Amino acid sequence: MVLQNRRDRCHCWIVPTSQVIENQQQDDGDLIKPKKLPNPVLASHQHRALHQELLLCHRRGLLPRKKPELQSVLEHIRREQHRKRELSLQPPSDLEAKLRTRQQRIQAYELEEKKRSESVKYVPEFVRARRTLKHITVSS
Repeated sequence: MVLQNRRDRCHCWIVPTSQVIENQQQDDGDLIKPKKLPNPVLASHQHRALHQELLLCHRRGLLPRKKPELQSVLEHIRREQHRKRELSLQPPSDLEAKLRTRQQRIQAYELEEKKRSESVKYVPEFVRARRTLKHITVSS
């Protein structure tokens, strides 16, 4: 067999597709061929419309670019500061006011206890012993 042009040389070892299809049909004649199940997400109209819109936006360059990490962190900090500023402008609720007064009372009590313990700390021992003896009643 003499090959006359390049096309013949290129395809000499390739089996024609018609022969391959006939061989497969003969082999698979009695078998049930599985069908690929459709993906419900990809088949939905909404998904296709969204995908089409994203493709159009991407081609036009309208999709939001991913910001650098530093810029996104700085924006997050600014948003948090703005939120805190807005919260500080609002009047405190009843619960917050009661909690604040309770916290102030507790802090004042702790301060008194600390002062009392420091004053007792610097008192001589015989004075402390005498104070404890005054509280003891002698029963006769």
